[in-house]
Amino acid sequence: ATGPISFATYMQMCLAHPTAGYYMKTAKPVIGSGGDFITSPEISQVFGELLGIWLLSQWMYAGGGREIRLLELGPGRGTLMHDVLRVFSQFPAARAATKDIHLVETSQTMRSAQDAKLAFLAQTHGWKLHWHDAVDQVPHDSSKFTLILAHEFFDALPFHLLQKTHHGWQEVLIASGPDPAAKTILKPGHSSPLDFGTKAPPLTTGAHFRQVLSPSPTPSSTLLGLSSSRFQKLPVGSRIEVSPASFKIARQLGELLRDRESEETRSAGSALIIDYGGEKVYGNSFRAFKDHKIVDPFHRPGECDLTVNVDFAYLKDATSDLVAHHSPLSQSMFLHRMGLQARLDALTASAKTDERKRQIEQAAKRLVDPTGMGTQYQIMGMTGKRKTVLADEERWPFVDPTVEQDRAQTETPSAGQS
Repeated sequence: ATGPISFATYMQMCLAHPTAGYYMKTAKPVIGSGGDFITSPEISQVFGELLGIWLLSQWMYAGGGREIRLLELGPGRGTLMHDVLRVFSQFPAARAATKDIHLVETSQTMRSAQDAKLAFLAQTHGWKLHWHDAVDQVPHDSSKFTLILAHEFFDALPFHLLQKTHHGWQEVLIASGPDPAAKTILKPGHSSPLDFGTKAPPLTTGAHFRQVLSPSPTPSSTLLGLSSSRFQKLPVGSRIEVSPASFKIARQLGELLRDRESEETRSAGSALIIDYGGEKVYGNSFRAFKDHKIVDPFHRPGECDLTVNVDFAYLKDATSDLVAHHSPLSQSMFLHRMGLQARLDALTASAKTDERKRQIEQAAKRLVDPTGMGTQYQIMGMTGKRKTVLADEERWPFVDPTVEQDRAQTETPSAGQS
């Protein structure tokens, strides 16, 4: 009605409209075999357990005995947080130190599912559950050690699609108009055109969405195009998917992790970000999922999950002065280095039937499949910035063993030098 809209507006309306948004509806589950997609925590408990071990190790090395508060962004059905909390409950010190679980969730339907999943475990150990509509509602508290998870969260945030032209960065917008290829349809309420005594009714064509380029650069497209030095080097004709919402939220997370009062010696926490994408900007990754298949993102708005690849380098740009980054690893490498096989051996050994053993092994194999989830998903760690050097144990599994071994050999004096 008012002209073309941005991809950010389209995505926000499709996913988060109060009544028609994909995540706001109650009629059909969105996650699981009966939904449109399935996530790693829903496939195997091992995924959440190994992430929990990483978070626990961060507290052990850098927490300094402080109380623990856990924060998850977009917790889905609560499965990941439940698996993490089960890990924490197995260690008396961590169980006693854990006090609060914060969940950033805008969907009331999802909140109800999370409460149903987590309430019993939380009540058993005296942990308090808190829900927030946004990250900025979580207060900064460096007296506690904050552990953050963002699994498949950033890929669902609104983005703007920009194109570099000779005039600068112009925004690619979404317009609505008649589709010349659509079948003609009759307007309701008219008599049949075969009734020769009447005038034939007007014909209409089905509407469709199409991409259009803004006539000239706008202040917002120019600003977004300048928001990373990497974008300036791209040639004319390049398209980039830029999410200012991702930049803003990443920075808010960085603020929660930095202990400004004691940054000489300690941080305020650590985080893991797990998502589709890589350490580069994308220009054509926007897609939709329906019934576990990729479909046209303009297909049935509000009834499909929409996603876009995450530019991890952009998240680093947003937080470079606040946190130490642990460069993204593939999900496969992260899980293997964190002890995937040892955990699988323990689970299969306790399985009561051969069928159950096969199920456990197949689920884990899917998590690390090099042609699927194992490489499509990247995992990036962040720890609040401090001036003291991070120990190798804190950086694991993001340490490259080969590089560390070469460095150790270089730094070790030879027999003649010692």
